[in-house]
Amino acid sequence: MKDEECKIVLDSLKTCPIDNTFKIIGKKFTVHIIRNMTQLGQTRFNEFLESVEGINPKTLSARLREMEKNGIIEKRIYPGTPVRIEYSMTKKGLALKPILQAMAAYSMQYCAKDVFKDGKPKILKEIYSKPQEAA
Repeated sequence: MKDEECKIVLDSLKTCPIDNTFKIIGKKFTVHIIRNMTQLGQTRFNEFLESVEGINPKTLSARLREMEKNGIIEKRIYPGTPVRIEYSMTKKGLALKPILQAMAAYSMQYCAKDVFKDGKPKILKEIYSKPQEAA
């Protein structure tokens, strides 16, 4: 792309698209909730509360509301006693999965000493694949 063409494209932006994505997913714990939904299949408030280290109920409620407002997740309420609430990823939310996977792959390759106890690089499939059933 020529400098003039690049300037025209930049002039058409209201905000940096990368910065905008971080505004949506950059608050503390948001990516952890998305990770747990997309990688671990979690859907319930208490599952998030138990698995996202350091989150409290008030913050979790706020993040879930923000994610719902941003169209990242949907909330479904099932009547009964007690009422059951489940969250699911929207199409817009699922589009974030490869972004988070790329972030994980980057750290797993280039920051293995910080990420893994043995300090050896690994691939995403080694971490998030389900163990094989014993035959």
